Amino acid sequence: RHKCASSTRGSWFCFRGLSASNNRNREDSWFKSLFVRKVDPRKDAHSHLLAKKEDNNLYKIQFHNVKPECLEAYNTLCAEVLPSIHRDSGYPCELVGTWNTWYGEQDQAVHLWRYRGGYPALTEVMNKLKSNKDFLEYRKERGKMLLSRRNQLLLEFSFWNEPVPRDGPNIYELRSYQLRPGTMIEWGNYWARAISYRQHNREAVGGFFSQIGDLYMVHHLWAYKDLQSREDTRNAAWQHEGWDEVVYYTVPLIQHMESRIMIPLKASPLQ
Repeated sequence: RHKCASSTRGSWFCFRGLSASNNRNREDSWFKSLFVRKVDPRKDAHSHLLAKKEDNNLYKIQFHNVKPECLEAYNTLCAEVLPSIHRDSGYPCELVGTWNTWYGEQDQAVHLWRYRGGYPALTEVMNKLKSNKDFLEYRKERGKMLLSRRNQLLLEFSFWNEPVPRDGPNIYELRSYQLRPGTMIEWGNYWARAISYRQHNREAVGGFFSQIGDLYMVHHLWAYKDLQSREDTRNAAWQHEGWDEVVYYTVPLIQHMESRIMIPLKASPLQ
């Protein structure tokens, strides 16, 4: 009887331990659930939810790292060839802007192209360039001057301005954000409100997100008269109610960010 009672007490303590353990597990699960971001099911691609639809623009951004001793010759070469493609109505593309990086990566050129008509327009341009002797010669000479190059295909956010030519002189800031995968919609929701806080000095030029190349990459392009104007304009944004909230909730979405201050070349429509 004593042995049986001992066994019963052991079973009771075991059951009580299991119950306590289950309660702790439930409490842990409930506590952790407070910090799990709920993801709504999507029935459409993020690009369809975030991008402009009325004109179906596709953008290409190019980053060319130039040999330091070749930068001046590279700029001259680009000025001879790129505007001719921009002006030719047979190419459904436009040179939005072309710059040298002033602060950030040194001896770097950045080119931004727009293809009206999306991927078919891009394909048409690339096929025509294969038989453009001036472009083929440009590409051959360019190859001698470069250390490396990379590009990305981008769409523009529906709530951002479309980049249009502007008079100078201006400096431009390209702020690039590598987002955590799965956060692009969240980013777009916050910036759809935030862009209204950054329009007062016409500093907002364009906002884009990547489709091919580095993914979950966002680029914001800003224009300022000079570095002091940039500082004053950015500080003024904090005076608008709601800007602090946007910053607070979007910073955790970022894995990496980079800022380039760029000077437009003479051939750039964005001066």
